[in-house]
Amino acid sequence: MVSINTSKAVRHPRANDPWFQFFFGDQGPQEQSGLGSGVIISQDGYILTNNHVVEGADDIEVTLTDSRQAKAKIIGTDPETDLAILKIELDKLPVIVLGNSDQVAVGDRVLAIGNPFGVGQTVTSGIISALGRSQLGINTFENFIQTDAAINPGNSGGPLLDSAGRLIGINTAIQSTSGSSAGIGFAVPVDTINRIVPQLISRGRPVRVDLGFDPLPEGWAASINVPPGVIVGRVRQGGSADRAGLRGLSRQGRGYALGDVIVGVNGAPVKGMDRLLDLAEAEPPGGRLQLEVLRDGKRIKVGLDLEPGRI
Repeated sequence: MVSINTSKAVRHPRANDPWFQFFFGDQGPQEQSGLGSGVIISQDGYILTNNHVVEGADDIEVTLTDSRQAKAKIIGTDPETDLAILKIELDKLPVIVLGNSDQVAVGDRVLAIGNPFGVGQTVTSGIISALGRSQLGINTFENFIQTDAAINPGNSGGPLLDSAGRLIGINTAIQSTSGSSAGIGFAVPVDTINRIVPQLISRGRPVRVDLGFDPLPEGWAASINVPPGVIVGRVRQGGSADRAGLRGLSRQGRGYALGDVIVGVNGAPVKGMDRLLDLAEAEPPGGRLQLEVLRDGKRIKVGLDLEPGRI
């Protein structure tokens, strides 16, 4: 585990307001500092952390557990999964061992390591409370591990480890009314890390795919008495959904006729757009999704070819 200290120059939001300048003078940029954690993933000096830890930083300094320090540069970022890769130039680096998402289960003992409130490296313990947490409004792609191990400000970007010391997630957020740990923490799982990190290192950003349609808002399924899923709204002409034959919402007389409802992808159930996005994001551009679609009261299979682009 490493501690990450960032700084950036920020101006008061009203610094250019003449009245503000009259009363308070010309306020120059002020230095704003930030704190987070990270993990070393290779002997080459690559460090994995959260995007929100380093976003907008002008200066990044990394401190290792052996007290060595080094300036870090940003190699790649992905705000939609809240992951980022940094690089430092040091030798003899302790590299973390990656775990396997398939071997993670609810109730497993876990350890969270970070630098909460800047007090220094701290280890907390707990269990995995839930898997596949989504619809939290934290990231675009959400498939979080939930844990009750204490996570506080400064833990962001730090590792969530299994009982053998293997990385199974990157701690990224908490749910709390006070801003401190309330026993509900979330970590980006290692399977997402394995997909995104190679792209961040090689390209600086991940490659996304385009589904070719816009969904109706979440919650419509319950209001119109259809199984939970993704209701296809507008199908973009000529896009991948259009070529696959997906049906969107259409005008019928003075009202509208319901389009397709996507209830499964590649054999996995889908109850919302976030889960569909996560499964689609796992496929490379040019890949194919096998959709299970509810149409006119019947379940059918539809193959959807993915295109490069933004989901």
